[in-house]
Amino acid sequence: MNKWLSKLYRKGWFKGPNNLDGSRRRLLGSLIAGSGLAALGSSQIAKAEEELRFPGDPAEHKIVYQFNKGDEATQKAILFSVGAMLRKWGDNVEIVVVAIGPGLHILAKKPKRPVSEETRERVSSLNEYGVKFHACGNTMKALKWEDKDMLSLAKVVEVGASDLMELQEQGFAYISW
Repeated sequence: MNKWLSKLYRKGWFKGPNNLDGSRRRLLGSLIAGSGLAALGSSQIAKAEEELRFPGDPAEHKIVYQFNKGDEATQKAILFSVGAMLRKWGDNVEIVVVAIGPGLHILAKKPKRPVSEETRERVSSLNEYGVKFHACGNTMKALKWEDKDMLSLAKVVEVGASDLMELQEQGFAYISW
């Protein structure tokens, strides 16, 4: 989410995507007047309104990353790519990282494979920016892990491969390393 929109949301300008209390129109009016767009025609103002994104608006772009490697270089590369997508698209991209196999350890409270502190911090930071992390329940069963063994930010899905397929069916672009 853009920082300024997030700030307005936290300050109570918006009460949710379906309950804007006229704040959206007031904000748009202020933005339009402040940016010199008031002299433009109504069709141009409508276009400017369409381009503004508000908290709760659905993202135009959706991407799912397959995170199935245990080596740190690959983990850093994938997480860097996720961050680059956020920098490019801001709140106009929905990102899900599906951790399966050796990649699952990044979401474990006590991983059985090495996971650097930098990787753990990056996962936490990306999650704060709206990136969702899904943990493969099938891999968890193989490791004899339960939900309580995973970080609170992880959403456990029954089968990670199935989750990848279902997200693609919902329009998510698939990225694999």
